[in-house]
Amino acid sequence: MPHMEALLNTVGPVALVVYAGFVAGRRMAMDLGTLSRLTVYLLVPALILDSVYRATYTREGLLGLALGYTLTYLLLYLGILGAGRLFRLPPEATKGLLVCSLFPNSGNMGLSLTLFALGEEGLRRAVVYFLLSSVAMFGLGPAFLRGGGLKEGVLFTLRLPLFYALLLGLLLKATGMDPPLRLEEGVRLVGQAAIPVLLLTLGMQMAKTPFRVGAFEATASALRLLLAPLVAYGVGLLLGLPRLEHQVLVLQSATPVAVNAFLLTREFGGDAGRVARSVVASTFLAFLTIPLVLYLIGIR
Repeated sequence: MPHMEALLNTVGPVALVVYAGFVAGRRMAMDLGTLSRLTVYLLVPALILDSVYRATYTREGLLGLALGYTLTYLLLYLGILGAGRLFRLPPEATKGLLVCSLFPNSGNMGLSLTLFALGEEGLRRAVVYFLLSSVAMFGLGPAFLRGGGLKEGVLFTLRLPLFYALLLGLLLKATGMDPPLRLEEGVRLVGQAAIPVLLLTLGMQMAKTPFRVGAFEATASALRLLLAPLVAYGVGLLLGLPRLEHQVLVLQSATPVAVNAFLLTREFGGDAGRVARSVVASTFLAFLTIPLVLYLIGIR
């Protein structure tokens, strides 16, 4: 089955790097705090700037997916928040479920799957989704995790290089400007280090965290892999999105918990161990759920 091949080709290299980090974490004393700060304040901003600057998208794809993405994740946010209050979950548990549910792996996994399942036209629209997800994750995520009032959260976000990397990338894209002296190649080189360092850090965190799939990890995986694509499917029907935009919205919404969710939780607050286990659990469970989602959107 072609989509299973895409899953294997995407998850295999990721699993190898995470395992390397796990072995390193067991055998060597590593300063995970320094690695996390290096990634958040230097490597990921470079990756975001490079991704935004090089992205290609269409105006109609941008508008439809932006509306679909916003409505999908607003409904997820309100639903999980309401369920947390209904079942009287501890605030930290509700926050953890929100982080896992609202931050999909729409980059390295989502883009690969979309390209294989829907071709180049699908990939162009998947990049739009990835940019929207990046804005939400890195623009709003740190303030949400850190807590505090709205003003404090906004001021905190404005101090992060992630935010300015997004703005600069959008500015360069909108104006069509090319950086002098091929500086964009240097930015790309730094950004390319983000994913492997991120995955190694995840593996090291896993080495320090007893791995188990409990109620939290199972719930987080179900919300990310099942509820999110079902909500996206309903939103696409409600908005009357064109077939390709609808398929991309659902498929990108069906990806596992983003590794960046673990990174942000570790750096800005929350239970990094739970989120790390949820990243791994949801990634493995995606082998079962994504084929069902592809069938749902008409990919045989």
